[in-house]
Amino acid sequence: MKPLVVGLGNDLLGDDAVGILAAQKLARELSAKVDVIETSLHGLALLDLFVGYNRLIIIDAISTGELSPGDVIELDPRDFRAIPGPSPHYTGLPELITIASQLQLEFPEEIKIIAVEVAYPHTVGRKLSDPVASALGEVVRRVKEHLRRWEEEEVPAA
Repeated sequence: MKPLVVGLGNDLLGDDAVGILAAQKLARELSAKVDVIETSLHGLALLDLFVGYNRLIIIDAISTGELSPGDVIELDPRDFRAIPGPSPHYTGLPELITIASQLQLEFPEEIKIIAVEVAYPHTVGRKLSDPVASALGEVVRRVKEHLRRWEEEEVPAA
């Protein structure tokens, strides 16, 4: 089964476009063995994208204020706690996993999140800041490394 790589973000909002731009680059470089999607969807709308895959890599911007812009970190769904939102639009990954389980949907069992600390995630019309633009290569490298590892795991031993 193909893994899925999803670049999240909004290409109109400065550094928030990092996931979209990484997905565009990966789509040009990866083989047909991987599906790559770029989207500005969020919340419950992501459920439809993720169903039917067993492995998923999410690329997104993050704004912690604790890291330097351009820092690339890897997260796991267990790093997030469920937060009751005021509507399904605010549904996070823990809630999506729970919903998929309750509905007995085929949902990725293995999820990697590659996030880039951003400086300007809400500035309309701004291009990527220099540190975030410089991080794109590292993001692409990490995604490819996870995909390579997954591919090796699926090769039957001789």
